Amino acid sequence: MRIALLAAWAAVALAASPARAADPAEGDWMIDDSARVHIGPCVDHPDRLCGVFVWMKDPNDETGRPARDVHNPDPQLRGRTLLGMPFMREFHRVDTGRWERGRIYNPDNGKSYTSRMHYRDDGTLKVEGCLLVFCGGQVWRRAPAGAAASR
Repeated sequence: MRIALLAAWAAVALAASPARAADPAEGDWMIDDSARVHIGPCVDHPDRLCGVFVWMKDPNDETGRPARDVHNPDPQLRGRTLLGMPFMREFHRVDTGRWERGRIYNPDNGKSYTSRMHYRDDGTLKVEGCLLVFCGGQVWRRAPAGAAASR
């Protein structure tokens, strides 16, 4: 009887503790119509969010080759391709849909910014980057399901 009660209790406990639920900031987002970003748990820190480019309207440079991270201040990273490149990292959860203390990298100028993001009631994601006291931001929209993406 005692074993049956323990087994029943364990089954209830497992059912009551679901796996980590996805945050509304997770998923695929469109930056204007120029790029698609996938945001999900970081590989090294699953409690934080990171993001990678999974589709680009113009994935090639002027020579027709895959665009590279040519503006990176680290010469060893200038050869990596932009498509598939992690550019958002280490966002710390403040609340559901609200993340801060992240870093976002802009491959257009090779600069990294302190960043935060939050999911808005209209279903968009506000992403902001700051350098010192100067901040700028963008509103990203959820990427349509089943849309082409190179993952």
